[in-house]
Amino acid sequence: MKISGFTIIRNAIKFDFPIVESISSALDFVDEFIVVMGDNSDETEALIRNIPSSKIKIIKSDWDTKKYHQHGNIYAHQTDIALHHCAGDWCLYLQADEVLQQDAGKVIIAACNHYLEKKEVEGFLLKYIHFFGAYDRYVDALHFAYPLEIRIVRNHPDIHSWSDAQSFRMIPGFNHENYAQKEGTRKLNCVELNAYVYHYGWCRDPRKMVKKVEEQQIMHDGVASVKQEAYFDYGNLSRLPVFKGKHPDVMRNRIEQTDWLQYLRYTGTNPEVLKKQFRLKYRILTFIENKILGGRLIAGFKNYKIAGKFGFK
Repeated sequence: MKISGFTIIRNAIKFDFPIVESISSALDFVDEFIVVMGDNSDETEALIRNIPSSKIKIIKSDWDTKKYHQHGNIYAHQTDIALHHCAGDWCLYLQADEVLQQDAGKVIIAACNHYLEKKEVEGFLLKYIHFFGAYDRYVDALHFAYPLEIRIVRNHPDIHSWSDAQSFRMIPGFNHENYAQKEGTRKLNCVELNAYVYHYGWCRDPRKMVKKVEEQQIMHDGVASVKQEAYFDYGNLSRLPVFKGKHPDVMRNRIEQTDWLQYLRYTGTNPEVLKKQFRLKYRILTFIENKILGGRLIAGFKNYKIAGKFGFK
């Protein structure tokens, strides 16, 4: 049984992606790690090549932003390129701002071995913690931060990245055009694993985050719709729960070298990015889902079918 890791990246330094930490969190147990690298305007390639591992395989790719210019399709297209370069029986996808929890590999390896011949299982779900603003704050509102997502799929020619690369679907005979299509697709049958992905996408240098938000809007909507500021305002972080756990070891240096705490605040009102989350009805909904239903979503969208659980006591 072999496991391939894969990811996509462009301008990791410019946008402050923890790509080195992301890749490194899986290198101990994957047999290879495919990196599809876009047309960078910074030193991302040197950054990746400096990771001391022969498992890493870099695939150069130009982003066709004219063809894939809306709805984040460009991310799914690039992810598909990476997926179909994988040689393993199972393929572990980590986005460039996602890092595996310490020792997550033990559960992942056990599950991949256990379900290798059980073809009805097409993928695995990993649990999420979404950090926001600071490394000790996270988002617990399940309608704004998905609690589970498909991050391991069986190596199958009809499994493709879907939507804006957040997830995967079975798409027989796919023409690689519309990655958001639902017709002719189906959700994957997945097993939930007792292993976490730590998502740092909204926890990065605010001076670079403002550039990342602009880039993301262009890729989704074709144009940036926010006023360019000197730095991104994460809002009043005191309203978010405090993370009391332990970050992965690979994140230690990055966290210790944080030099942007002066741009964070713990008073005042929230910007538009957080206002909806803190409306009364959403705070009540979040309380019910987290405290009464044990993290189960009320009428939330799930791009998968849960076929079981693995690694839970």
